[in-house]
Amino acid sequence: MILTSRKNPLVKQLRKLHHPQGRREQQLFLLEGTHLLEVACAVDYPLVTVLCTPDWLAGHGPLWENACRRCQRTELVSPEVMQAIATTVHPDGVVAAAQPRSQSAVLPTRLGLALEKVQDPGNLGTMMRTAVAAGAEGLWLSADSVDIHHPKLLRASAGEWFRLPVAVSPDLKDLVYRCQQQGIQVVATSPLADRIYWEIDLSCPTLILLGNEGAGLSPDLASMADRQVKIPLANGVESLNAAIAAALVLYEAQRQGPAEIRRCCSS
Repeated sequence: MILTSRKNPLVKQLRKLHHPQGRREQQLFLLEGTHLLEVACAVDYPLVTVLCTPDWLAGHGPLWENACRRCQRTELVSPEVMQAIATTVHPDGVVAAAQPRSQSAVLPTRLGLALEKVQDPGNLGTMMRTAVAAGAEGLWLSADSVDIHHPKLLRASAGEWFRLPVAVSPDLKDLVYRCQQQGIQVVATSPLADRIYWEIDLSCPTLILLGNEGAGLSPDLASMADRQVKIPLANGVESLNAAIAAALVLYEAQRQGPAEIRRCCSS
């Protein structure tokens, strides 16, 4: 039996997950596309509902069976219903709903990333993907940042959302203080800093602080950092994309890091 009506109660329920309020009320979020479903199954993430079109099922039988073993409900839907449920313009034929994971991340023993008031889901997803690739052990996000279950964020993370420990922090200042108490240096990015990011020692345990795409870090948080660094820009260039800035500093920390960290990240 194939669901063909956009007025079906399940379809209406899942469409509400396009918005933060709907995700909070239902305690569910959307996973869209084959790749995210593959990663969710690979890490054994529990699913609530999985829906696909007949054409998708015809080409992905083993993945469908794998997903069915870890979810509560499965449904076949028409392409029109799939289009209504998905947030993408051209969905590839499968979506799933899952419950949010508990948010936790231990203090970094080598490298961590903390972000204040990041608003663009694509930027945050890209930073998550880069953080995993560079060997970061966790990501901390201020509570006034974009919802970490935003569909665009999950897609931009290319599945690394499932692999990176993430914590939403009501007070990043407390995180900075706890890191410093444990001997973890805190490095903040600032266009007013005297030193370039590659001029400081990032081989020791480090938490990197980055701020909002437009305003950067708040002065109070930046002032708590042990060191402030800048990224050099050519004349006339005002700023870099936040995800690019994060990638530069993360990979410099990887380059400076212990040999075993570099081997792990390049394997």
